[in-house]
Amino acid sequence: MREILFKVGLASLAACTTLGASAQSTTACNGAGCGFGGGGLLNQQTTLRLSAAQLAALLGSTDDGRQLMQVAGVPRCDIEIVTLRYRTVGGAGEPANASAALMIPGGAACSGPRPTLLYAHGTTTYKKYNLADITQTDPRNGDGASEGISVAAMYAAQGYIVVASNYAGYAGSDLDYHPYLNGAQQSADMVGALAAARVVMRAPGGGRNVQESGKLFVTGYSQGGYVAMATHRLLQAAGIPVTASAPGSGPYALAAMGDALVAGQVGIGSTVFAVLVTTSYQRSYQNLYRKPSDFYESAYAPGIASLLPSMNSLDKIFTQGKLPPTQLFNSTPPASQFASLTPPKAPPLASPDLTPVFALGFGNADLVRNDYRLAMLEDALVNPDGAFPSSTVSMAPATRPVQPLRVDFKINDLRNWQPRAPVQLCGGHDDPTVFFFNATVQQAYWSSAKVPAGLTSVLDVDAPIAGPSDPYAALKQGFSLAKMNVAAQAVAAGAQDGGASAVIQAYHGTLVAPFCMVAARAFFGQF
Repeated sequence: MREILFKVGLASLAACTTLGASAQSTTACNGAGCGFGGGGLLNQQTTLRLSAAQLAALLGSTDDGRQLMQVAGVPRCDIEIVTLRYRTVGGAGEPANASAALMIPGGAACSGPRPTLLYAHGTTTYKKYNLADITQTDPRNGDGASEGISVAAMYAAQGYIVVASNYAGYAGSDLDYHPYLNGAQQSADMVGALAAARVVMRAPGGGRNVQESGKLFVTGYSQGGYVAMATHRLLQAAGIPVTASAPGSGPYALAAMGDALVAGQVGIGSTVFAVLVTTSYQRSYQNLYRKPSDFYESAYAPGIASLLPSMNSLDKIFTQGKLPPTQLFNSTPPASQFASLTPPKAPPLASPDLTPVFALGFGNADLVRNDYRLAMLEDALVNPDGAFPSSTVSMAPATRPVQPLRVDFKINDLRNWQPRAPVQLCGGHDDPTVFFFNATVQQAYWSSAKVPAGLTSVLDVDAPIAGPSDPYAALKQGFSLAKMNVAAQAVAAGAQDGGASAVIQAYHGTLVAPFCMVAARAFFGQF
């Protein structure tokens, strides 16, 4: 799934926004905030060095790169990319290793103390996904290269020390699955990458005139938004000060997201996400099924437990019939009382504008067995999530879920902590992939938990401009223009719906993602 594409909307954003000044700091590093200690680094290799001019030339060689540079700014810093490998754990606590990209700014304009940024990437199914490979030496790593160079241009080339894990299960990791949306594992994975990066940064003889300033930021988008929030939670629990975090479009209210899904709000990409998360939780907790055919329809059960991530493209996986592109559930209701949810006629949480999208999630080539869906629906009636209007529990996950997948979703739901550093949640209210209610429900939970007003905020890039003093007016204007451009291009190509379908397809990954990245850098620039 292409989570960070930056291929549509960048020109509009560049024309309309003035956001994005990077943080500058001269604060000395001292105390616990300086690090976690070492010991996790296995090996390191500098895989790329580019001067600011060379990076600008690389960006200027393609239309996408030129648009990205208009948004991120002309590179100020040289960059060194170190590919490092470090020890981590799998979802069940088993020993594993993973790799990460450490992007180090340099040059006369970027020496001395610099802020550190932990970056979490979005969902991918490509097993060798590598953020360090920004020049795409691997021909199939196009998405990894695109996201990696975007992070390099937006952050490292503007003075941030960037640590970006590829996650366990990817890019040469010895773990044979990915612990997808396992909050404890993924946050530990990110912290392990940071610890290993700090060993590299502090090693004598590196020849770098750059060190950490003591400021630590955390960000990511989609899956990466979820991972960023889980990482902020872990850092805070460990007593490591976080300066600020900016998660984007993540499934933070994961138990509510799961209940919305089983209630028929089937978003774009749900069949892929279902396989990734089910594989993750089965390997982590071993409680979802005795055999895959207990969960999956018989047409898909063989081999599905090791299907993703893969060396094959999703198109090939769909064509081979190993996974349906859209049909998560059967069009026959699992029981008569759930007929109104098959597909849903009145979605209780996600935007009603997405009802036509939900209908695509039903058919006769469905992925998930009807009896498994029924068990989840019945448990949700008895043990409702607090985000649903009929619940009496204020915004918290269900108190005592019984059905195993609902239990696992609650374990990994992020409505269980209160931040002590600023958090900005970014997204778009018509997101058809990760529903925007994740941000609003998380914010409501924090409000009910007495998190100080103003410490956390929600930014809807698709919202109307809130008057002349709106600090994100240019960003919102750019997003509106980007949507119109996508629709216009679709109409020019023969679309008969005014480009509405094209906007829906582009919304999560191509449209909202770059705008939330710019919003994150602007937010960090305040500290």
